[in-house]
Amino acid sequence: MNLDLNGKTAVVCGSTQGLGLACAKELAFLGANIVLFARNEEKLRSALQELDLSQNQKHNYLVADFSNPGLVKTEIDNYAAKNTAQILINNTGGPAAGPALSATAEEFTQAFKSHLLCNHFLVQALVPGMKVDGFGRVVNIISTSVKQPIAGLGVSNTIRAAVANWSKTLAAELGPFGITVNNVLPGLTQTVRADYVVKKKVAETGLPESEVISSMLAEIPAGRMGKPEEFGAVVAFLCTPAASYINGINLPVDGGRLGAL
Repeated sequence: MNLDLNGKTAVVCGSTQGLGLACAKELAFLGANIVLFARNEEKLRSALQELDLSQNQKHNYLVADFSNPGLVKTEIDNYAAKNTAQILINNTGGPAAGPALSATAEEFTQAFKSHLLCNHFLVQALVPGMKVDGFGRVVNIISTSVKQPIAGLGVSNTIRAAVANWSKTLAAELGPFGITVNNVLPGLTQTVRADYVVKKKVAETGLPESEVISSMLAEIPAGRMGKPEEFGAVVAFLCTPAASYINGINLPVDGGRLGAL
């Protein structure tokens, strides 16, 4: 099985913590050069120190806030003018929770910009180089809500579904060039986002945190939260030559919680 990413470069978004950093670490372990992309330069410098260097990889970072698509576009266009990357991991923090009915137009618009438009600008900048190389991997980290909407996440459910359909469309357009486009859907994983979800449920229900966590774990056949490195390993595999015939899928990594097929 060919899992070698030596000589490949991966741009990994939202990569100073959580799932993004876990993906960057696993890709580096397989030999890839990593370009971290996030808004906090101090955290980016710190995250660089966590990446494997045993195969003489060269790691770097880009800085932009994904709430400003124009800045993201400028940064990635400047990068692509002088460099190529064969792998792109799209990952942006989720919109605030709340019912769809009470969401404002601005909340939908901002989420659309941060998720779909930023993803699109990144793909437009990097795909030409992937076409020249005859090898490309785009992996979008979105949500299990694209298969089964999650109560209380009205804006997120809506925008994540748009990203999933954009991704599926691109998979068909780019497949002939040796470029795959896939979505990976995280379940409950030990991240800052999971802490936020737990605390929100505690505030809403008034139940002790231990009870809230127990009720959430009861919905997961695996009986536990996922580990970031488990998620990162799945994303990294989809980026390898071994996964070259996997294209246009929504892959849940949720311990079996999702009820939909």
